[in-house]
Amino acid sequence: MKKVVLSTIAALTLLTGSFTITQPLAEASSITSSLKFKDVPSTHWAASAIASAVKNGYMKGYTDGSFKPSSPITKTEMAVILSRIEGQPTVASGKTFSDVPTWAKSAVSAAVQKGFISVSKYGNKLNANAALTRGEMATWLAQGLAAVHPDFKQALSDVTNTVIPAKEYFEGKMPAAQKNAVAVTMGTGLMSVGSDKSFGVSKTTTRAEVAVLLTRYTNVAKKDPSDLQALNELREIGLTGTNIKTIVPKYVKTPEEKFPTNYDYSKVTDDFSKIRNKELVTKRNYATVKIKNWILVNPYVKGEERSIYYSVFLDEGDKPLRGSYYSFAEFNLSITSASMTQVQAGNLMSSPSFIAAISPNSQSSKEYQIPVTSKITTSRGEFTVKTPIYWGTGLLHFDKSLRTGVSLVSEDGTVFDVIPK
Repeated sequence: MKKVVLSTIAALTLLTGSFTITQPLAEASSITSSLKFKDVPSTHWAASAIASAVKNGYMKGYTDGSFKPSSPITKTEMAVILSRIEGQPTVASGKTFSDVPTWAKSAVSAAVQKGFISVSKYGNKLNANAALTRGEMATWLAQGLAAVHPDFKQALSDVTNTVIPAKEYFEGKMPAAQKNAVAVTMGTGLMSVGSDKSFGVSKTTTRAEVAVLLTRYTNVAKKDPSDLQALNELREIGLTGTNIKTIVPKYVKTPEEKFPTNYDYSKVTDDFSKIRNKELVTKRNYATVKIKNWILVNPYVKGEERSIYYSVFLDEGDKPLRGSYYSFAEFNLSITSASMTQVQAGNLMSSPSFIAAISPNSQSSKEYQIPVTSKITTSRGEFTVKTPIYWGTGLLHFDKSLRTGVSLVSEDGTVFDVIPK
């Protein structure tokens, strides 16, 4: 992969606050390049990144000795910064926008050429002096990665139907035009949710955040996308509806010899996409059942081995009583009986991995606003809607003294059947 580095060409306009006027060279040269700023104490959360950005010439401070880390970055300012990134192929013509200041036109054009900014998404005007939102930042960075490596570009497509670990997704408020980019930037570790568990697509991006993102971007751009587990999870769920092959790769298609003689093995698959959103065979006729997504979480690992969904569904330290992985299924039911209770919903499926009676109850799941049964049932457990869509909680056992296999059969005869090898 081409090495991505940031140019320190001094001739480029310095990042110094307002870009609405042309800055004379003498003024630009007088701006402090000190690594210490009066408003960036050593305890500041982005102090190290800011020092690195300044040391390498990516960003500068103000003449009064400040950096203004909390000041929002404008679209023009960010485009100028992105234009300094070298090592990316030219993927577009150097078109620009009518409202970009004259001094910044060439830099904005370079950012367009390098794939960060799509002219077609904005039309003739960029709204150049407006603050760059986090949603737009995600889009620009994801498009930049797509220009660096074709598999990042493929990832932007693969995550179309994924589950995004952000509150806006579960609330149905994630903008369709930005959700793929949000997924990719989260999967690569470029960006994440805030303390309120929301991504904040409409929030602005600060100078401090830009300093951090510069370091992250240059590091991520050097990596092979297939080495990023979180991105692999998001891609697998987007394409198939589950992350089982990423998180629990030891589960494989059940061998033919495990089935009765003369069984039509051609209908058996380990590809969850073959039964995703299909009507499934149930034990009872209270409702029809479809599964939109199936997420598995290994509670025994930490760091980069931990699922990107751990903090969505579980609280720190949560572990099953026996050797099992957590299993979370997004159910789409259509109640066919006059009414249905949670207990009856629990009798629809026979697999311990797909329990429709109970939902995640962790503090994290509440903060992420995950759709759960308590929001759509009465105090007696009776569903108040005819077509409930919610998440259920189960277990995927790997202790062989328990039921370890998973088997789901769709009404069209497709059989999803896996066991641990």
